[in-house]
Amino acid sequence: MKLNQVLNHTNQVERSKFVNCIDKLCQDNKSDPELAKQLNKIDGQLKSASGNEINQLFSLVKKHFKKHIIEQVSIGGPQAFLLINILSRDGNCIATIPWIEQLYTKEYQAIDTLSRSLLEEIEADESSNFERLNRIDIYRDCMRTAFCNDLKVNRTAKISEDERSILNVLAQRLELSREEVNAIEHSIDPIPELGIDNALEYLRECGIIMINRRRSEVMVPDEVVDILHDVLGKELHDKYVLRILRSLSDAELSSTLKNHGCKVRGVDRKEKIAIISRSGLSIKNILANDIHSEDATQNQRKERIKQLFEDMDLDITKIGSRLQERIEVLVDHLKSSEEDEFNLLSVSGYKELMESLSRTEPNVENRIRSDFEIENKESLDPEYLRSLSITPLDILYLYTNDEIKIIRNDMGLSRRGNPRSQIIDSFASASDRFIENYHLLASRDLQGLHDAGIDIKESDIGIKFEEITRSILEQLGMNVDEDLRKDINTAKDKTDIIVSLENDDVIIGEAKSFKNGEFAKYATTSRQVKSYVKRCEASGHRVAQVLIVAPAFSADFIDAADMDTEINISLLEANGLQKILAAYKQRRTPNFSPKLLTKGGLLKADLISKSI
Repeated sequence: MKLNQVLNHTNQVERSKFVNCIDKLCQDNKSDPELAKQLNKIDGQLKSASGNEINQLFSLVKKHFKKHIIEQVSIGGPQAFLLINILSRDGNCIATIPWIEQLYTKEYQAIDTLSRSLLEEIEADESSNFERLNRIDIYRDCMRTAFCNDLKVNRTAKISEDERSILNVLAQRLELSREEVNAIEHSIDPIPELGIDNALEYLRECGIIMINRRRSEVMVPDEVVDILHDVLGKELHDKYVLRILRSLSDAELSSTLKNHGCKVRGVDRKEKIAIISRSGLSIKNILANDIHSEDATQNQRKERIKQLFEDMDLDITKIGSRLQERIEVLVDHLKSSEEDEFNLLSVSGYKELMESLSRTEPNVENRIRSDFEIENKESLDPEYLRSLSITPLDILYLYTNDEIKIIRNDMGLSRRGNPRSQIIDSFASASDRFIENYHLLASRDLQGLHDAGIDIKESDIGIKFEEITRSILEQLGMNVDEDLRKDINTAKDKTDIIVSLENDDVIIGEAKSFKNGEFAKYATTSRQVKSYVKRCEASGHRVAQVLIVAPAFSADFIDAADMDTEINISLLEANGLQKILAAYKQRRTPNFSPKLLTKGGLLKADLISKSI
C-alpha cells in the first residue's frame, strides 16, 4: 500500500511516530532548498499537514530516512531485524499482529534449525578448500569479531551500522544466501523466541511501521518496504526472483543448487525453485555465474541473458552489451514494472481473471495465501490484492510453466507466444469490450450486449456498470480509492466510487444504470449520497463533489440537482464519459484534471473532451 493510502487509513495518533520522524529529519536538513520550500507551504506545522503534504516531504527526505533506518536497525537487535525481514516480504506489508506472531514463530524455528545444522557441518568439516562451509566459517568469524568488538571497550555487544554494511558486502562476495547469513548471526547473537510486542513498538517508535490499534493491524508503506530491501541487501522483490527462476531450465536450477551445497538428486523442479527462492541468494550472482557451466564463455553467458528477456516477454529495446549491464537492465526493469502491470488489466478484468483461476486445483486463492503468506481473514478481491502490491502477472507466476500452458489451452488461446502474456491479453480484451459497450451497460440493454458478444446476466449488469465506471476513472488517471470506500461503507450505506484528491478531499461517485429513458429518481439518490457524504466527513475527509453517472437525466432531476444547497452535485451521461476516455487515449500527453468533473450541474462532455 502506497504511503498516501496508509496515511489515509490511519488517524493522527497512529501516524504520529512516523510524522515525528519526518519532522526531525526535516529540521535536521533545512539547508535543502526544496525541503525548505515545502516546509514553508505548511508553515512548519507538520502535525497538521495533509497526507499529500506529508507524502511530498517524505519523498524529499527519503535518503535521510534510509540512513535513519540503517541506524535504528543496528540498535534494535536481532528480534527487530527478523521482524523487518518478515514485514518487508511480498504480501506482508499489511498484517494483523497475531498473524505476524505466527510468521515470526515459523521463521524463528527455520533459522534456529539451520543455525544448528550449519554449526554441526562446520565442526565436522576438515577441508581447507575455499568451499561453501569454509566460506560460511570465514563469515562467522567476521560476524563474531564485529559483534564482540564493543566488549573490548566495555560497551554492550552489538553490530554497528558500519560493521553491518561491511558484512553485507562480505556475504555477497562470499556468495552466501540471506538464509545462511541470518542463521550465522543467530548463532552469535541469538534471536528471542517469544514476545514480539516490544520489538513492534520499537519499530513504530522509529517510524518504520504504523499500527492501527482498532484493527490490531501493522502497515508498512511500499516506499518504506523498498528502503528496507536496500538495508537488507535484497536486489529484487521475492515475487520477481520467482519469475526469473520459473524461466530457467531444470539444469540451470540444479547447477545453482550444487554451487551452494544443496541436494539435487530426487528434488523435483517445483522444490528446486522453492529452495532457491527461500534461501535469499543473490539473483545477480545466479544470473552471472550459477546458471552457466564453468567453461561457458562471456558471449555464451550474454546470449543466455538475452534469451531470458525473450522467455519472460519483456518489452526492452536496449539490453546492453556487457553481461553485468544486461543483468542490471533486467533487475531495473522488474523493479519499475509494478505500476505498468496493474494497468494491464482493469479492476473488472482482474476480477474476471481471479474468477477464472478459482476453478484450478489448488485454486488461486489458496495459492496466493500460501505463497504470499496472507492471513485467512480478508477476502482476496482485486482491491485488497492491489493494496498488497500483488499484480495479475504475479498471480499467473504462482503457476508452473506446465500448469499455465494447460490453462491457456483450456481457454482456447493460440499455442504460440508467451502463455502468461496471452492470458493477460485475453482478459484485457474482455474489459475493453465492456468499455466499448459502456452505453449499453448503462441502459441495461441485455440484447445489445449479447449481440456485441458479451455474455452477462441481467442481474449482474448493475454491478458490472459500477466496475467499468471505476475502471474508466482509473484509466483517466484518477485515484479510485477502494480501501477508503471499504472503510466508509457499511451494510446499509454502500457508495459505488470514491476518488481521492489532494489534501484529503474526495469525490463520491454513483453509477446508476437505468433501463427506460431518463433517470429521474432524485429524492432517493440524494438521500443516498448525503448519507455517504456524512460518513466521509466523519472520517476526516472533505467531499469536494458528488458525481452521478447515468445513461441520461430527466429535466426535473437536473433542476433538483442544481437547486440542492446541501451538497455539490455533478451529472455526467454515460456516453459522455465514454467520449472523455476516448479523447484522453487519443492524446499523447492528455491534460485531464479531476477538477473538470467538479463544475456542478450537467457536465458537457464535448467541451471536456476538447480541453483534454
